[in-house]
Amino acid sequence: MSKTTNDYNRLVLEDIPLIDVRAPVEFSAGAFPNAVNLPLMNDEERHQVGIRYKQAGQDSAIALGLELVRGEIKASRIAAWRQFIADNPTALIYCFRGGLRSRLSQEWAEAAVGREIQRLEGGYKAFRTYLMEHLEPDWLKSIPVVLGGRTGSGKTLLLQHLENVVDLEAIANHRGSSFGRFINPQPTQINFENNLAWAMIQHEHAGHSLMVVEDEGRHIGSRYLPKPLVEHFASGDVVLLETPLEERTQITFDEYVVAAQLKFIAAYGDDGLFQWVEDIRGSILRIRKRLGGERLKRINQLLDAAHQQQLKTGAVEGHKSWVEVLLVEYYDPMYDYQLEKKKEKISFRGGADDVLEYVKSIG
Repeated sequence: MSKTTNDYNRLVLEDIPLIDVRAPVEFSAGAFPNAVNLPLMNDEERHQVGIRYKQAGQDSAIALGLELVRGEIKASRIAAWRQFIADNPTALIYCFRGGLRSRLSQEWAEAAVGREIQRLEGGYKAFRTYLMEHLEPDWLKSIPVVLGGRTGSGKTLLLQHLENVVDLEAIANHRGSSFGRFINPQPTQINFENNLAWAMIQHEHAGHSLMVVEDEGRHIGSRYLPKPLVEHFASGDVVLLETPLEERTQITFDEYVVAAQLKFIAAYGDDGLFQWVEDIRGSILRIRKRLGGERLKRINQLLDAAHQQQLKTGAVEGHKSWVEVLLVEYYDPMYDYQLEKKKEKISFRGGADDVLEYVKSIG
């Protein structure tokens, strides 16, 4: 086995586990979907070595690094690598450029496990470049199909029944609306791009003729799609999911109220409902200019009444009132305006079963 590899395609398609030996601050800024951070040096040690490098050059910096990472510190870091490799025998090691840090880590890890371990040639930087190249649509063979529909139509639910999907909202960890934040934060922009490229490479390798994506703007929460990719998706036909208002209200209520409250309670305990309603109030506040004063007041009154009723009786159904107002008076006019621009691209429209059957028939 070669001690280095630049077969980045295999890493993606086989989901090869990766040991990222960069410092935590580097890892948090951007990494890869199947990487774990088991650093050679922590942030402070890296900082000291960096200062020494600027002041006295590479040899002095290396000497300081070896002085800082020795004894029990060295042993604990090798032990972490050894355990991860025992659990993931195909694991590879990388640093930023595939240089000294990963070579030294590779040497120490190999001595600990008694066999060769591959190192990623070019490190994070080269692999990241490879992934960014795969966010350019020129290499794609699949044809984009855009799943549209008013807010609450159940587009995300329908996507779960298809295999030829790249789920943009799942990758961005955001539901794509003003109320779309989850408790856990979105990935960094770098991680969003890495994960998106990863998903697209795996999608293309599966040989799908269509790439089904949900109708999104360029931004999904605070993350954004590269402009060429947005234009590529926009070139596809639109399949429109049509769902009655009552059902849309129920779908939205189930996700943004019932399921969301359970997640807030799991995260915050007895304070969960208060944290949830404050999160909803914050979302309403962010769209106050578009709502206008009268509608903002009315929605807040409906929310407060439903919240108080829930605290007193445990009943949650009252929250459907403000959900429906938001759907009808805020989201529907905006979506209908956007859809008017795309009406010539609509290739099919219908309910969930019909849309599902149609997408499967063409792809």
